[in-house]
Amino acid sequence: MRTTDFSRAPRVAQAGAMFVGGTRYTSPSAWAQHAGRYRTMIGQMKQMRGYCGHRTYWEPPFTLGTIGWFETVDDLMLFARSGVHRDLMDWVVDGTRNATGGWIRIYTAETSGYSNGVWRAEDNVMQNIETFTPIGKEKTGPPVHRKRKAPAKPPQRSSDMTTFEEA
Repeated sequence: MRTTDFSRAPRVAQAGAMFVGGTRYTSPSAWAQHAGRYRTMIGQMKQMRGYCGHRTYWEPPFTLGTIGWFETVDDLMLFARSGVHRDLMDWVVDGTRNATGGWIRIYTAETSGYSNGVWRAEDNVMQNIETFTPIGKEKTGPPVHRKRKAPAKPPQRSSDMTTFEEA
């Protein structure tokens, strides 16, 4: 069901901003050196205003990344300016001794979205929306429920079927 009220949804569903970033480290020893700094940074991030949650991911061979959710882009940017994050970034970009690449993308949430059941603020209803959100030049999206196809008929036995016997 479409909504603009995510007050009963999990904390990450209430986020208005998300960052996704990754760093390709040079080796397992660089990871080990990074681990303590990373734990400290995550601890600070959890204490920041507007923090909604985070996940860490790994891509072989040496890429570690973070996905983080905040209430607003300003909250996210305050974290980016924090001392621990800045120190960690200085360490990462110290030539190519510790890492060989990195990237960060920032995404903002639309004010409306979808919720169902216990996470729906308006009512505890589990159902689909009537139509998909329009895309491109559509004024209305297509219906979510497809017209049911008639069930396939089982194959009929034919009286003129030939039976083959083993020789």
